[in-house]
Amino acid sequence: MADEDDSKAADADDRVAAPADGKMEAAYNISVDITAVLGTAVMKVSQILKLGRGAVVELDRRVGDSIELRAENQLVARGEVVVIEDRLGITITEVIKK
Repeated sequence: MADEDDSKAADADDRVAAPADGKMEAAYNISVDITAVLGTAVMKVSQILKLGRGAVVELDRRVGDSIELRAENQLVARGEVVVIEDRLGITITEVIKK
């Protein structure tokens, strides 16, 4: 029974990764918003209105903690911030599979 379940799961993964019938091909060109979440904070509106240049907002993460990579607000991966020339990037350390 377990072998049969594993086989079904592998077959499902193959259909998503390389559809034999080409029906998924149109979905590959759909753009989705990707967001990197460094951390979050909860603030009162009065606190937000007092923010100005140089203000510091403390986030719920520590230095070195993984950041979240979200696609359409769904967690898809975790990673670490990297610098690529004059831009920021993310090195994926964990892919979230549901």
